[in-house]
Amino acid sequence: MAFLGLGGFCILATTLAGAQTETILYSFGGVPGEGANPYGGLVYHKGSLYGTTTDNAPSGNLGNVFEITADGQYKVLHNFGSQPGDGTAPCDFGGLVFRGGKLYGTALYGGATGSFGTVFDLTPKGKEKILHTFGGPPGDGAYPFAGVIFDKAGNLYGTTEEGGSGACQGGCGIVYEITESGDQKTLYSFSGLGDAYFPVANLTLDKAGNLYGVGTGGAFDGGAIFQISSTGAEKVLYSFGDQPGDGYIPYSGVIFDKKGNLYGTTFSGGAYGLGTVFEFTPTGKEKTLYSFGAQAGDGINAYGSLVFDKKGNLYGTTFAGGLYGQGTVFELSPTGDEKVLYTFGSQAGDGSIPLGELVFDTTGNLYGVTAYGGVYGFGTAFKIMP
Repeated sequence: MAFLGLGGFCILATTLAGAQTETILYSFGGVPGEGANPYGGLVYHKGSLYGTTTDNAPSGNLGNVFEITADGQYKVLHNFGSQPGDGTAPCDFGGLVFRGGKLYGTALYGGATGSFGTVFDLTPKGKEKILHTFGGPPGDGAYPFAGVIFDKAGNLYGTTEEGGSGACQGGCGIVYEITESGDQKTLYSFSGLGDAYFPVANLTLDKAGNLYGVGTGGAFDGGAIFQISSTGAEKVLYSFGDQPGDGYIPYSGVIFDKKGNLYGTTFSGGAYGLGTVFEFTPTGKEKTLYSFGAQAGDGINAYGSLVFDKKGNLYGTTFAGGLYGQGTVFELSPTGDEKVLYTFGSQAGDGSIPLGELVFDTTGNLYGVTAYGGVYGFGTAFKIMP
């Protein structure tokens, strides 16, 4: 174990037998106003890492957008609630996205018309623009937990957990589109009647422009994978709970491999009831690729979305489990062989409870955040070298 000086503050690195090297880049909560409890993942751009916190901004416990520079400096780019009509508490598990020199994301609450949340963009110098304020049911969405994605034309897509015209109290959620010119529309409003509903994960696009995502609900009330066409037609592709040992309740977004297979995680279900990694083929077949809890010290209950490396291996985090019950980083081969790369709680001041997805840099290092733990108990930003 070693303390390493970097950019004016200390980071902590450790290497465990049979494990990877983890470096704590930043412990949140040590300086008033610099953010606490990062839920979403990080985005990597030109050597810097960008993310959001949900609490501890100077304008109140409303969250912020931060940057960790290539030389290790931590900078607050924007404090939510610092201007009229601003969003608050960015709680999305999908994190931010970089496009055209700007960061894009969502805030769970706030906005000009009430407390139903916003979509925003932010320059690297911290100038924010509100792209849309959600108006709530029945005409609009409410509470955007998920981040946003772009198509090739520059149109932006995302989901809200509630709102819309569905049968759920407060609405069942929507899929929305914001065009490059700034026009917003509800592309699809979830019905809640055998449909997916309450989506909290990022969407993904195929080459034809169809959107894919997950939600709770479905035919067996165990969650569902859905497809939304460019015209707003929805199709439930798979309902979890259809077979023994199936996953249950997917919270993470799905991703494509080069063959068109979709991959994601479920929070529970599987052979041990502790969550799964699943594969869904273009022919409509779903299989459990891995059931968490299959080995001693395994992670359990996955929240964040998966990422691929260049060899087709999958990487992700679990909310809990591991040797110390505080979550793990794992690697999964295309054939379903799992390896725990890191167990949180392995060193003094370590993070705990990772919720967002991981991100690679250009040399193959993994980065992410934990919502809690660290030196001050309010989360960490970390690096793992697999």
